[in-house]
Amino acid sequence: FYTGIILAVVLWFILNRTKIGIVIRSTGENPAAVDAMGISVPKVRYGATLLGGALAGLGGAYLSVSYNPAWIENITAGRGWIALALVIFALWDPIRALLGAYLFGIVEASGYTLQAIGYSQWLLNGLPYLLTIVILTVGATESIRRRMGAPAALGIPYEREER
Repeated sequence: FYTGIILAVVLWFILNRTKIGIVIRSTGENPAAVDAMGISVPKVRYGATLLGGALAGLGGAYLSVSYNPAWIENITAGRGWIALALVIFALWDPIRALLGAYLFGIVEASGYTLQAIGYSQWLLNGLPYLLTIVILTVGATESIRRRMGAPAALGIPYEREER
């Protein structure tokens, strides 16, 4: 719990208040400008991807070792899609992502509580995934992606031009 809060605040600070954060965000918005500054766009992108993968790995390690130490097949149960929807929902902001993660957690936990008072288990277990589908569908359109603050160069390979 506390680690997540600390990581969200540290990531927000790095992305919004440091030079490396500006470079990372600029690489997502306008990689040609970053390249013109003499900074390697592939190195920044690979570094950010490695950091994101390391944080996801820490989350997976916590899930499988501490949160639920018994072997369970399909332990993640599609939570990767929820994480993807969470990034869109949070508008690429770590603090909003933390709040959104708690929202998804509340939706999932409320399924167990509401199940005890007679609501359908199948419907309640599907609520987080239904919310994910709605967020991904809404976030998929180009005009909404721009308004939501998605990086302009998101998913677009960068090829360096001749100088």
